[in-house]
Amino acid sequence: MRRRTRLLAALLALASAAGCAAGPSVRPALVENDGKTTGSTPTASPGVPLPPLAGPQSPTLKWADCDDDTRQRIGAPGVPDGLHFTCARVTTPLDAPGEPRRSVMRLLALKAGNGPVPLVVVNDVDGDPGTVYAARLAATLPPSFLEKFSLIGLDRRGTGLSGAVQCVPADTRPRLIDADPAEGGLQDVLDAARKAGQQCAIELDDAQTALDSWRGAGDLDELRKQLGMDRLDAIGHGDGSKVLSEYAVRFPAQVGRMVLDGVPDPGADTAAVLDAVAAAAQSTWDAFAADCAARHCALGDPKAALTALPAQLRHAQLSTDEGVPFGPGIAMFAVYSGLSQRSRWPELADAIAAAGTGNIGPLAAFAAPVLHDTRAQPSRLDAAIATRCNDSQTRLSADQLDQVAAGMRTKYPQFGMVVAQQLAWCGPWPVRTEPLPPAGAPGVPPILVAATATDPVTPQVGSTRAADQMPSAVTITWQGAGHGALGTSPCVTEAARAFLIDGKIPTDGTLCPA
Repeated sequence: MRRRTRLLAALLALASAAGCAAGPSVRPALVENDGKTTGSTPTASPGVPLPPLAGPQSPTLKWADCDDDTRQRIGAPGVPDGLHFTCARVTTPLDAPGEPRRSVMRLLALKAGNGPVPLVVVNDVDGDPGTVYAARLAATLPPSFLEKFSLIGLDRRGTGLSGAVQCVPADTRPRLIDADPAEGGLQDVLDAARKAGQQCAIELDDAQTALDSWRGAGDLDELRKQLGMDRLDAIGHGDGSKVLSEYAVRFPAQVGRMVLDGVPDPGADTAAVLDAVAAAAQSTWDAFAADCAARHCALGDPKAALTALPAQLRHAQLSTDEGVPFGPGIAMFAVYSGLSQRSRWPELADAIAAAGTGNIGPLAAFAAPVLHDTRAQPSRLDAAIATRCNDSQTRLSADQLDQVAAGMRTKYPQFGMVVAQQLAWCGPWPVRTEPLPPAGAPGVPPILVAATATDPVTPQVGSTRAADQMPSAVTITWQGAGHGALGTSPCVTEAARAFLIDGKIPTDGTLCPA
């Protein structure tokens, strides 16, 4: 019944967008303006009530001032003067319960603000490290959040300053994201993945398979204990939401109030999941182009500019200041990265326009977090490959990869290859021997799932499918574009505030207009 209700909501939303109406309306609740949501009640009483908020009891973390360092990492402009940051180290076992205890990891946590209730924030494994994401999110949320909560960001194992994985050779990283959108298959990417996999196996040794979302959920429970909390109150963004959903499976009695902002599709067929991601990326480009035209941006005709860019770069044979060849594959990867960051769309438009004249620096900056690797800012690619390959059992042969890539290139000419090359990354990686964890668990309190209609990283169809497998999930959908809605859509942000602070559960299937 739940799945049927969501399907009806989606069909009615499409009909509304097309200007169709027949008979009386039975669509789900629609917030008429992108402001405050009304205090609605859920369609059915939840089996487990939403737990009350509670402060910490006997915390053991030792927080130390890291204000200056944090402002330097995130860029001080835009951070309120009254917002301060402290940091601590969280000690957690390398392995899951029941496995031989080989060693421990020390993960970096950051606290933003001084609210009495800790609210843990978990980000995408290839996005800003959790500490950086929490600091930036704290600067964008309404003041009421920080009056009630202190945001706790955690750099996930292998990311940021939590023992970052740095095993992929520097000259191999560009080849992993350089699949040409118009020419050839994925053989070059697969060759690079083999080299990366071999080197990571040597450098990571037994830790190679210990980087996954399931163990990441265990890290969150260690954080909960050291925060002195009986339950974990948390926000997940992108595949950070996957870690929280697996936390609910592993530790249902410790689930507090959770908001999942974009959830990856839990389907085991990674090729089919990524096909939906590529489709969403193309749709996000359409939304970007419309926004660009409405702003009279520097691109003029955005679609024509993006179509011409690969050929221009293929002919010019340019390199970044660091000497990395900047071909059409890396350029489209950079554009895809920019599309996921809605607040940077004006910057992305200017960067694409500049690249068309031969100035590739601004566009290369969107790919820099993946390409470049320092102790202070490690590449995000290594940990992303390790985590996602350990989370997946899908491995395709070279012929299968080329077949999938050819189909995605035809259907999604700009971003099909950008997304398809991710299938090649896991080719040489050890195949997961553990069963994939279930997507949801019974007996947990209501969990708020926020989906975005046009999301190039966690498409709405995948987030909805994930929610359908979570018995207590309540969904709210922003009909906008970009990766994630929290902090971008005032409507979703207010619904999350009411859920987390006031304990108000929105009507399942509520829509927030763009």
